[in-house]
Amino acid sequence: MPLPKPPATKATILSPADFESQAAPRADRKGGKSRAEPAGGGSLDLFDGGAPVAAPQRTTTRAAARQAEPAAPARSPARALTPAPVTPPAAARPASPGMPGKQASLVAEAAAPKPRARKSRDDGHAKLFVLDTNVLMHDPMSLFRFEEHDVFLPMITLEELDGHKKGMSEVARNARQVSREMDGLATGGSLDPTEGIPLSKTGHKDALGKLFFQTMLLDVQLPAGLPQGKADNQILGVVKSLREAEGLKPGGREVVLVSKDINMRVKARALGLAAEDYFNDKVLEDGDLLYTGVLQLPGDFWERHGKTMESWQQGGQTYYRIAGPLVPALMVNQFVYLEQPGAAALYARVTEITGKTAVLKTLKDFTHAKNSVWGVTARNREQNFALNLLMDPECDFVSLTGTAGTGKTLMTLAAGLSQVLDDRRYTEIIVTRVTVPVGEDIGFLPGTEEEKMGPWMGALDDNLEVLAKGDGSAGEWGRAATQDLVRSKIKIKSLNFMRGRTFLNKFVLIDEAQNLTPKQMKTLITRAGPGTKIVCLGNLAQIDTPYLTEGSSGLTYAVDRFKGWPHSGHVMLARGERSRLADFASEVL
Repeated sequence: MPLPKPPATKATILSPADFESQAAPRADRKGGKSRAEPAGGGSLDLFDGGAPVAAPQRTTTRAAARQAEPAAPARSPARALTPAPVTPPAAARPASPGMPGKQASLVAEAAAPKPRARKSRDDGHAKLFVLDTNVLMHDPMSLFRFEEHDVFLPMITLEELDGHKKGMSEVARNARQVSREMDGLATGGSLDPTEGIPLSKTGHKDALGKLFFQTMLLDVQLPAGLPQGKADNQILGVVKSLREAEGLKPGGREVVLVSKDINMRVKARALGLAAEDYFNDKVLEDGDLLYTGVLQLPGDFWERHGKTMESWQQGGQTYYRIAGPLVPALMVNQFVYLEQPGAAALYARVTEITGKTAVLKTLKDFTHAKNSVWGVTARNREQNFALNLLMDPECDFVSLTGTAGTGKTLMTLAAGLSQVLDDRRYTEIIVTRVTVPVGEDIGFLPGTEEEKMGPWMGALDDNLEVLAKGDGSAGEWGRAATQDLVRSKIKIKSLNFMRGRTFLNKFVLIDEAQNLTPKQMKTLITRAGPGTKIVCLGNLAQIDTPYLTEGSSGLTYAVDRFKGWPHSGHVMLARGERSRLADFASEVL
């Protein structure tokens, strides 16, 4: 096929006069006043040292304005720029005979010399975040979570980190890790307050901003009612001084305080300073959006899927292979149910998802006495789902959430004892929890590790007492012997001594998991060796750990990350079974 003839005349996108025209002044968003663009402001610097590319024509929409001027932090005070004479693009480079007109115009435009302009940024994008000490101790990697924005650390923050670095607690470990991260950034770098240190220096490619340290004493003017010697007030003074300094610069950055301390944020806002909570550790914005592990099938399920459904029997269970619009909403090990009056109920679990088809497997009925687990039977639908997960040897990680009295600990202990003593699937049960007090701390406790953990394991003792009374025909001596045997198979371990351990063929129960941080949860789950099952129990409405919320809890983190994995499952228990008093108190109090 012969090539088309080259064009006889050169095509251009814009005339040379259009390249020399000045853009209209842009209205300021806050005050509504117009301000002139800086010299050379019509070009964008995509890369440092690269050739500027012509900015697109401004539109009246806000989104277009953001695209035309991408956010970039102001690194140094503005300097007067003298634009060089602009050569018309048409004369920059002659087009070759075989080059299309559009490409020739773009090449000519790129070759034209233009002045290097200062990076501009829209109001609301240029931010300088001042971090409180509690943010760094809460998340050691918080320095690298602010994307293209800059981070400023007051000197008092470094002093407070130095005071918390000693010890074996999680706070001390986080303080030491933050110090190591800052040391890696500062090594071989400049601490010039006008330059800063690139946060991407240590390999964090998403951190596009810079780190600034306070290297000089700032003139702090705070109200007389705030003591100058308090660390929080000194940080507030730094924020105020930075805001005043940035306000004197053209296109200065917005200074924002980031703190996990609610009272400090309130004081900052009372002083007219911008303050925010640290949101980057939140898995979910709303705890109600947490994955429940249970899905109710639509009422017309059989009518819509009955014609294309495949079913077969295997190992005493019925399997259904379905296809249709319902499949994309399903996850592996998710429970589905369909209850209709006058028809048999369907309770199944998703065992496989392949392309546009899913396989459902009917459940074992643990509500029947013949299928009881260590004398415990399921009293409602969600408990039946939970026992199917707890008794499944292929499910290595199980998480159960629910309000008080839903049977989380009792069912887990019954399933653990049944698989340790009856099935010999695991060698022993290991129980651990976070030692966060609800009220005042009772002080030091005497004895061994297990004796020190004894007061924290009251729920374990209560449930073991219920399980020991299940066999009424054994007599008092038989129940005592059974209780001694059960006690010999249960080991209570402290969370503080878990690092570096490996559990082989163990049934690990993590109680009150809502008080764990994501890092602590990762430390515990990664202790699992071959043949180990880990069960996390918790109530997200009873978080006692400071600075931890439903969205940032380690339990929420684990549920969200493990959903859909073929060897994990989650069930949210909805109905309390402890007593009518406990159920009513959970609703009204």
